[in-house]
Amino acid sequence: MGIADFKSRMLAGDLLAGTFLKTASYELIEVLAQSDLDFLCLDAEHAPFDRARLDACLAMANALDFPVLVRPASASPENILQALDSGAVGIVAPHCYSAEKAAEVAKSGHFGLGGRGYAGSSRWAGFATRAMSDVLGKDDQTVMIAQIEEPEGVEEVEAIAATPGIDGIFIGPADLSVGYGKTSQDSPELMAAFERCGKAAADNGKAYMTFVANAAGAEKVRPYGVSMFFIASEHSWMRAGATADAKGVHALK
Repeated sequence: MGIADFKSRMLAGDLLAGTFLKTASYELIEVLAQSDLDFLCLDAEHAPFDRARLDACLAMANALDFPVLVRPASASPENILQALDSGAVGIVAPHCYSAEKAAEVAKSGHFGLGGRGYAGSSRWAGFATRAMSDVLGKDDQTVMIAQIEEPEGVEEVEAIAATPGIDGIFIGPADLSVGYGKTSQDSPELMAAFERCGKAAADNGKAYMTFVANAAGAEKVRPYGVSMFFIASEHSWMRAGATADAKGVHALK
């Protein structure tokens, strides 16, 4: 799957597996693009991605035609513009707790009056090698995802999912659990939120996604209609792989 096909596959409900990348290293983009993952998401909200490192990672992703999303530190127009201009296929916008916020995010991610600023000299636009009409036409490939991670967002999810320009609903189980005053991610309130957000996504033809620790976690929430899974992170996989082989060596007789 290439960058141009990502949005259509996502909206079609294809089962997609990705991960949050926490290490700001373009070499990891190169390695993980050789795996069976369908996409990555650079976690600039919770990991140390400055603009230069973000740009380098997205350069590698575009060179390999590998879909990479960005979760910015905040869903400000500036952060969204910079990530998209550098070549992100889309944005996972944190803290989309209202329809108004979702509308602001969608506007910032797409061209139009008062929306995304136009620059023909960006990587996304081919560094001034494409006609303006071609660049504007590419806007259809951009993916804008609203992350629901507060109880207020769940209460407004129907309106958020109905927002033009929002392509997917991401339910954040950890932050949402904290918002419900819980210390684990298995509460009845969280499961009810999964169900409600899934119905809102389905009713509005939007993709539905979440974070899971592993494939078993994906199987648990799949019945709620989730089709796109952000699985753990490279931190978890490196630690788990290293531990498993170290234990194997330590167990030798």
